[in-house]
Amino acid sequence: MDSESKEEIPVHEEFVLCGGIETQVLKCGPWIDLFNDQGASRPKVLILIITGNPGFISFYLPFAKTLYSLINRRFPVWIISHAGHSIVPKDKKILVASDDSNTQEIKDIYGLHGQIKHKQAFLRSHVPKQMKLVFIGHSIGCYISLQMLKCAPELPVIRSMMLFPTIERMSQSPNGRIATPLLCWFRYVLYVIGYLLLKPLPERIKLWLIRMCFQMKNIPNECLCMNLGDPFCLANAAYLGGQEMMQVVERDNETIKKHLPKLTFYYGTLDHWCPKEYYDDIKKDFPEGDIRLCEKKIPHAFILSHSQEMAEMVADWLKNDLSKI
Repeated sequence: MDSESKEEIPVHEEFVLCGGIETQVLKCGPWIDLFNDQGASRPKVLILIITGNPGFISFYLPFAKTLYSLINRRFPVWIISHAGHSIVPKDKKILVASDDSNTQEIKDIYGLHGQIKHKQAFLRSHVPKQMKLVFIGHSIGCYISLQMLKCAPELPVIRSMMLFPTIERMSQSPNGRIATPLLCWFRYVLYVIGYLLLKPLPERIKLWLIRMCFQMKNIPNECLCMNLGDPFCLANAAYLGGQEMMQVVERDNETIKKHLPKLTFYYGTLDHWCPKEYYDDIKKDFPEGDIRLCEKKIPHAFILSHSQEMAEMVADWLKNDLSKI
C-alpha cells in the first residue's frame, strides 16, 4: 500500500476510562461509536489488535492501516493499549462509558491477570455483544487473547490470530533467561534509574531523543510514541514483563483444543521469545491445527520493520472468514 493511500485512511484516537484506568485506543475506519452507529452502516465484525509488551499502540498503526486497506475497508481495525502503558496528553478528554467498571473491581490491573480483565472490560463497555470479533494478538497479546477465550467463551470470536505467540515457557526462552533476572529481581533498580534519568528531562529533549532513535532504526514517524520516555509507562511495562516470566509457563492445551478451529498460530524462525522448538512441540501436539512457521525471517517485533508483509499475510488468512460475513 502506497503512502498516499495510507494518508486517506481515517484514524481516530481516543482515551477511554476502562476498568477505572485511562486507556488509549486507535480506531481505523469511520466507525467510532459502535453502539450508536445503527442500521446498515454498522459493521458486523470488529478486528481488535491486542499488543505485545510494552503496549505502545502507535507502533502498530502502520500494520493496522495496511490491514484495514487490504480488507477493502469493510470492517474497523482497532488497537487497544495495555492499562498503564499510555499517558493522556493535557489537551485530550477522557471518555467514560456509562457502565465502566470501577478500579477496585479489577485487582492488580497493571499485572498480567489484570490486563486480561482490562480487555474484557473494554469489550463490555465499547462493543455490542452481538458483534463478531477477530482478535489479532502479538507476543503476550496472544496469551491475553487465549485467556479471554477461556474466561469468556460466550464472546463471538470468529478468528484469533496468534502472531509470534508467547504462550509458554517464557522464562526458559533465550530472551527470557536474560529478562527474568532483570524484570523479577532487579526491577526496582530499573524503576529508580528510569525515574532519575527521565523524570527531570524536558519534553522537547525526550522528543528529540526518541526521534533520533527512530531515525537510527528506520522506524516510521507515525509510530512515534512519547510514552517511551515516560517512567510511569516503562515501570508498568517492566512490572507486566516480570509477571509474564513467572506466570507464562505451561501452554494451555485445554483452551487451545477447545477453540482450535478458530485459532491461527504464526511462529518465527529467528524468534528468541518463542523459539522454533516451541513451534515443533505445538505442531506435534495439534497436527490438525492451523499452525504456521515463518519462511521470511520476520523478527518477533515485526511492527518495527515488517508491518506491510504481516498485514498482507493476515489479510489473506482472514479472507475466508470475512467473506462469510
